[in-house]
Amino acid sequence: MVDADQTFVIVGGGLAGAKAAETLRAEGYSGRVILICDERDHPYERPPLSKGYLLGKEERDSVFVHEPAWYAQNDIELHLGQTVDRIDRTAKTVRFGEDGTLVRYDKLLLVTGAEPRRLDIPGTGLAGVHHLRRLAHAERLKGVLQHLGRDNGHIVIAGAGWIGLEVAAAAREYGAEVTVIEPAPTPLHGVLGPELGNVFAQLHREHGVRFRFGVRLTEIVGQDGMVLAARTDDGEEHPAHDVLAAIGAAPRIALAEAAGLEIADRAHGGGIVVDERLRTSDPEIYAAGDVASFPHARFGTRLRVEHWANALNGGPAAARAMLGREVVYDRVPYFFTDQYDLGMEYSGWAPPGTYDEVVIRGDAGKREFIAFWVAQGRVLAGMNVNVWDVTEQIQKLIRAAVPVDLEALADPHVPLESLGA
Repeated sequence: MVDADQTFVIVGGGLAGAKAAETLRAEGYSGRVILICDERDHPYERPPLSKGYLLGKEERDSVFVHEPAWYAQNDIELHLGQTVDRIDRTAKTVRFGEDGTLVRYDKLLLVTGAEPRRLDIPGTGLAGVHHLRRLAHAERLKGVLQHLGRDNGHIVIAGAGWIGLEVAAAAREYGAEVTVIEPAPTPLHGVLGPELGNVFAQLHREHGVRFRFGVRLTEIVGQDGMVLAARTDDGEEHPAHDVLAAIGAAPRIALAEAAGLEIADRAHGGGIVVDERLRTSDPEIYAAGDVASFPHARFGTRLRVEHWANALNGGPAAARAMLGREVVYDRVPYFFTDQYDLGMEYSGWAPPGTYDEVVIRGDAGKREFIAFWVAQGRVLAGMNVNVWDVTEQIQKLIRAAVPVDLEALADPHVPLESLGA
């Protein structure tokens, strides 16, 4: 039983933290809940920052997880614009970095998220160099893209991952010129491999995006504090008024590391090590969302997942575990993207080197298909492109982990429900 006099502290005010707080109350916990957020905005969801909100199709208020009044109504002590700079595991306290206030906890949840990786090259201090992780970043970048579109300006994007491609699509819709610099041979190479990365390369080329693969940015050239161009290691100079660094994100582990919690190695994402209940090496401290490295039995490895669904589901799972409920967090990773007229959902985990082949069901040329990453006849991951209402069936195939008939898998006339039985 959880004592009503207990205090649960949540450090991190994103989707995972807000949903954890919501779940604690929904599960009947009547003790103290303290939610600490280092941003001044109320907890919000991140997908709109590179999708609907960036494109001007969604209002600012639509990104927030709850109405501002919800926190007081549910007796959640929300501290905005506050950081935690120390965890004392012996005293079971966290310390506010601003004024040194100590708050005692009975259970602690770390949902500190991730932060954008920085370009380590000359010129990154120029006014036209951007990152996209927070709402304030999106607000600024939205204005930049609108301005570039009106003036036929040019943005160089370092990185052809999901953020880079979604911003490229938004920039083209505003009318800006776009060049994407990517060291790998295709977009999304580390996630989709070369077979499917080329689908996204062709999509963007059809909309006027220029790609430079196999090269890296070496310098951002400017004058009077403004960006003029971006140089790459092949000696080329690319005109630019603005540059977006979209080279990935790093888990925010400094607080956990300083507290002596176990941290995963780089091969497993470098996040905070948790068990299947999202409990860290300290049994009173839990972690979820982008920052957690959790074991996944289906894939036989630790995963650290930086996507919306992991925050949406991981926060509530951690909250239930903190309450002593039976929890096994083994969700199949899921994410989605919208770029131009392409909508996509991806389920599973199949980085290059883990699969034998990619099976296509449908017409990849028309961008209406499902791709399956297969190892020893078993489905590791599936991506549906402009094909809808199949995520549940794809995830069942992944979870089944049994060999399937690959010809039937490729045949759109064979129901997915009949496979893997």
